[in-house]
Amino acid sequence: MPETLLIANPAPLNCLTDDEILFRDNVRQFAEDKIRPLAKEMDEKAVFDQDLLGQFFQLGLMGIEIPEQYGGAAGKFFEAILAVEEFSRVDASAGVIVDVQNTLVANAILRWANDEQKKRYLPRLAADTLGAYALSEAGSGSDAFALQTKAELRGNDFILNGRKLWITNGKEAGLFILFATVDALKGYKGITAFLIEKKFPGFTVGKKEDKLGIRASSTCELILEDCRVPKENVLGEVGKGYKIAIETLNEGRIGIGAQMLGVARGAWEYASKYAQERKQFGKLISEFQGIQFQIAQMATEIEAARLMVYNAARMKDAGMDFVKEAAMTKLFASQVAERVTSLAVEIYGGYGFTKDYPVEKYWRDAKIGKIYEGTSNMQLATIAKMVMAK
Repeated sequence: MPETLLIANPAPLNCLTDDEILFRDNVRQFAEDKIRPLAKEMDEKAVFDQDLLGQFFQLGLMGIEIPEQYGGAAGKFFEAILAVEEFSRVDASAGVIVDVQNTLVANAILRWANDEQKKRYLPRLAADTLGAYALSEAGSGSDAFALQTKAELRGNDFILNGRKLWITNGKEAGLFILFATVDALKGYKGITAFLIEKKFPGFTVGKKEDKLGIRASSTCELILEDCRVPKENVLGEVGKGYKIAIETLNEGRIGIGAQMLGVARGAWEYASKYAQERKQFGKLISEFQGIQFQIAQMATEIEAARLMVYNAARMKDAGMDFVKEAAMTKLFASQVAERVTSLAVEIYGGYGFTKDYPVEKYWRDAKIGKIYEGTSNMQLATIAKMVMAK
């Protein structure tokens, strides 16, 4: 298969302004030229290319919403979503790196940090420092706030002890938003968010997971052994970590929706093209109605997912309540990605089951969409609570 595809224009133009179209097209071209040629090798080696990561910073894609005064691009959340979609179309690992940096880490600091923390960390996030969001632990998956990591104030520092698991960007990150409890008796009201630098004493990045998909994106364990964190590195206020985590994850779920949208698009493009090249029984398989219906169904679901992703992102930028829409977006887009990538493998037949062809990677990358930043069942619980309350 050729490395570069002919790209049909997938977005309804009336959903985008001229500036957004230009931004999207520039990001798409960069993804085609720079990311796609490296995607297979990065997946096989499970290592993200550091030169490529440096280019993300140079292009301003790691600080899209960060104001210009801090060295950022002063863009909108919607533009971050476009970047995640376009990167994920060629490599979901690239998409999730940009997603976590913008929709979780930078977003949380912009919203909750004090002026001094913004001056200290936002320029670094925009220039050269990758961020990570450390909430999950071994015993707190969907019950994300059953935290065992403890924080104790001693003088001017908090001393943290515990372990975090499944932390995206863990290997490369220089800054971590990490959640711990200062008082277990207070339950979620004791949870506090901390800004932790990789160099802080007592902080160690542990095992890097060997994953099914998004393999080039590092997912690591974090180990805190009497980790000393200055009390001025509390993000927000002591005891406000639950609120910070919940509200940040609501925004992050739109980013996961964009990632899954990009994954589905990438797989569909390959499958549609292959169907117009592969012959069976003396004619192209795209001439068989069964294949035509599959491709049409895939395209329809991708379009529906796109409109949900874009709508939720627009609502966030407009300052509207988007919690229900974010949950719906993540739920539906992850379902679409799983279905579309699976069908893409089937359209390729036996070839689709081999690593010589690209669709098996899309299928592997799609599975995580139903799991991280809130499982599908957790999204359904959120949606049910909100729609039944009316």
